[in-house]
Amino acid sequence: MEIAVLKKIWLSPPHMGGNEEVYVKEAFDTNWIAPLGPNVQNFERAIEDYIKNDIHTACLSSGTAAIHLALELLGVSQGDEVICQSFTFAASANPITYLGASPVFVDSERETWNISPDLLEEAIKDRLAKGKKPKAIIAVHLYGMPYKVNEIRAISEKYDIPVIEDSAEALGSIYNGQKCGSFGELAILSFNGNKIITTSGGGALLTRDESLKERAIFLATQARDNAPHYQHSNIGYNYRMSNVLAGIGRGQMEVLPKRVLARRNNFSFYKENLAGISEIEFIDEPKGSYSNRWLTCILTPSFEFRERIRIALEEENIESRPLWKPMHLQPIFEGGTHYANGVSEDLFNRGLCLPSGSSMIQEDLERICDIIKNLHK
Repeated sequence: MEIAVLKKIWLSPPHMGGNEEVYVKEAFDTNWIAPLGPNVQNFERAIEDYIKNDIHTACLSSGTAAIHLALELLGVSQGDEVICQSFTFAASANPITYLGASPVFVDSERETWNISPDLLEEAIKDRLAKGKKPKAIIAVHLYGMPYKVNEIRAISEKYDIPVIEDSAEALGSIYNGQKCGSFGELAILSFNGNKIITTSGGGALLTRDESLKERAIFLATQARDNAPHYQHSNIGYNYRMSNVLAGIGRGQMEVLPKRVLARRNNFSFYKENLAGISEIEFIDEPKGSYSNRWLTCILTPSFEFRERIRIALEEENIESRPLWKPMHLQPIFEGGTHYANGVSEDLFNRGLCLPSGSSMIQEDLERICDIIKNLHK
């Protein structure tokens, strides 16, 4: 007797649009199988046309590589300090250590779950009092929800500390009518397999300064000097995006608005269908913010209830995930400098990401909601 296997529902799987294969085939047909070529240039142009605001784009091998280059372009080096949002994925913080610098973690505020402006200013004042002016601020639009851009920008300008805008999860999100990815001195995108659009693996560095884009491309292609032979006066990296993967990105950009709409519809379905469970909370959009709702996240009343939901979904072959564990609580950063208010630790303990893929059908959403509602009963 065969045992029926329940359909797997992933947290955030890739979702192809149709023309990806056309552009990839074009790369093969023209033999552009290299970290440069027409697909790379056209993908960069598509990103620039979408985000607007005079943005220049360098497509790279990952969002992590983009953060690494952003830090280097801002002159971060051995012994420096960089302020980083604590409530985020490790890739926001790890590149700081690549350069021999130290992360200074700052906790979140509750409205957007992103870096707290009050705590950020407190941290800067304290670092200045200790004779350590931070070289940069890494602020993250977590789960697609824009951080408090105006407040963070005001602090950045007040203390003359540039912002690296981590938009890895926020392509398609908007703050006061302006696309995320266009607010920082430098900004980054991620096209990892679980993001709202994907190139399998990849990322991008965004800037209004075209010379910084050109410098990023120089560093990303092993920093080869302009000479007939291989000559290097700088340390470089192998960070440029493949022309093949950029072909996937071109096709994905064509369907980005549809992907944002699908993710937002997922959020609306969950919120409406779980409204009868008063203990479950959803994060709303503050005035002026438009989230791509990359992942729909819920807050439960306790760690125990969160785990009951997660395990119940897992037993039904459904992937979910606790919210990010704050960086200042990670073993690798134990003993590091941090300014905490308990918000991110509480969110981690009570929060859960629900399946949010843009290819989900209503039957999938109903199945998930029924499990949670039956568990509550």
